[in-house]
Amino acid sequence: MVAFFSAGPAVAATVAVTVDGIEPVPSTLYVALCQGGLSEAECRIGQDAPVRGPSQRVVFEDVAPGAYAVAAFQDQNGDRRLDRTGLGLPTEPYGFSGPSERTARPDFARAQVAVREPGLALRLRLTRALPRR
Repeated sequence: MVAFFSAGPAVAATVAVTVDGIEPVPSTLYVALCQGGLSEAECRIGQDAPVRGPSQRVVFEDVAPGAYAVAAFQDQNGDRRLDRTGLGLPTEPYGFSGPSERTARPDFARAQVAVREPGLALRLRLTRALPRR
């Protein structure tokens, strides 16, 4: 007797991210799901929205289960990029999933979270690497 197993429909999850620590200035919040690393090329699933308050929720639908990291930043000058100093330190508020303390440069291994069906809800806090000028 031969048993046949068919793969069921692809399972997708919802990822709800609440971003805290948003500064009260007219700007845009960018939030991305990253796979395999934290570079721009690895953070392909993203959303942006005008800032509406000190905390904002972003929901990603139909996310394939797997290991992801969440990256967020507040674009305060409208150039659609996280601005940095010549040494690479961010000059705009930014944050990642994972532990909130920043003792070293963020890496995917520390920021990753497991996304499974039906989904995941998490919070992250934006911080500044340098004081606001």
